[in-house]
Amino acid sequence: MDKAQWRRKIKTACKKAGTYKAFFDSVIDTLAGIMELRDKAVAQFEATGGQTIVRYTNKGGATNPTKNPALVVIMDCNAQALAYWRDLGLTPAGLKRINEENLKEKEASGIEAALLSLES
Repeated sequence: MDKAQWRRKIKTACKKAGTYKAFFDSVIDTLAGIMELRDKAVAQFEATGGQTIVRYTNKGGATNPTKNPALVVIMDCNAQALAYWRDLGLTPAGLKRINEENLKEKEASGIEAALLSLES
């Protein structure tokens, strides 16, 4: 998917989870960019045979086994994206945290407490 498609998908998911706020749009845009990059790396990884270990020849001429660079990009993007998904409340732990924060009673300030005591 491209960035615009990811943006729509993420925004829809946030709305369904009840966590969407307009000021999250820049975060959603960043996550969409990460997901697009990950999709491109996955396509490249699959196009080159999907090998996790590849041979790399360094400038000294020695050939050594190393992790496939496309796989490294995929793993990095997944790790970065997970933090964004969590912050947007799109993981079970992230949604739980957001819901708990919204349900907590806020402490009344000194003035609020005084006014509340006058009511009773």
